[in-house]
Amino acid sequence: MAIIEKFITKAISLQKTIVLPEGQDSRVITAATKLAAEKVATVIVLGTDEEIATASKEAGISEQNFKVINPANSDLLTGYAEEFCEIRKKKGMTMDKALEIMKGRIFFGAMMCRLGDADGMVAGSIASTGDMLRAAFSVIGTAPGISTGSSCFIMDLEKPAPSGDSVMLFADCAVNPDPTAEQLVDIAIATAQTHSALLDGKPKVAFLAFSSYGSADHASLDKIKKAAQLAKKKVEDEGLDIIIDENELQADSAIVPKVASSKCPASPLEGKANILIFPDLNSGNICYKLTQRLAGAGAYGPVLQGLAKPVNDLSRGCSADDIFGVAAITACQAK
Repeated sequence: MAIIEKFITKAISLQKTIVLPEGQDSRVITAATKLAAEKVATVIVLGTDEEIATASKEAGISEQNFKVINPANSDLLTGYAEEFCEIRKKKGMTMDKALEIMKGRIFFGAMMCRLGDADGMVAGSIASTGDMLRAAFSVIGTAPGISTGSSCFIMDLEKPAPSGDSVMLFADCAVNPDPTAEQLVDIAIATAQTHSALLDGKPKVAFLAFSSYGSADHASLDKIKKAAQLAKKKVEDEGLDIIIDENELQADSAIVPKVASSKCPASPLEGKANILIFPDLNSGNICYKLTQRLAGAGAYGPVLQGLAKPVNDLSRGCSADDIFGVAAITACQAK
């Protein structure tokens, strides 16, 4: 079974509510109809009646099986604006300004998630990534214990890794260009949480470098070594169910048991990491694309993480099937 099918099956069992703000897009209408028909999630689409009707006609859909809300005239609008005023009061937010902001479908959808009227949001077929991130961070904010939002890619390997894993998570490959040691810790913990929400088995985290257990010495390694140590301490202090190495690891030491037994026999990962944390966006983005294009892996993402409620961004060139799949992933994150 392809990994996306497993996510769909899990989402069906969870029965979460997903908001799709871009109801003026026929691809969104197609995805919403399919999500509702297959009972993957309860779906709320944002838009005017005219937008929904036009997009439905373009999609060839005549029967509406999802809920529609128009933010501009919704009974929820005033309460949402009041909440936004409260969370942004230190920024001088006024009620008039909050009302205008909350009429924006991305901000409205984010507030639905914040206040529990939806469990997660998927958008970006029209909105920019910047718009998505601004709404997510200003309305929803980061999860408890995490200060840095990040992303991961779910890599569905064509051939299992030497450890036997057929799915791995790569992070951060899309959001933080040059994270500090402390931000790398947040990225690692958030990715472990994503793993627990989506996949079976225990998260096993490796911080990647060109050195294993101090085999090389260079200033560029300092933040990676510090991040690994801080992350290990956080896992121990908080009793998190995560296996993590407090030392930096080369890629082969992280994912090849035979190499690990030679280079770092004391590693608790034993060469069986299923989460790879990259030192910066350059290395993460390059590596996921190489794995996808040269090794034939399926790459699902970027999956946003570290937020108090799940929000995921779409490529503006996405298909209706892409939206459907990302919505299933978002529902699983919301468990």
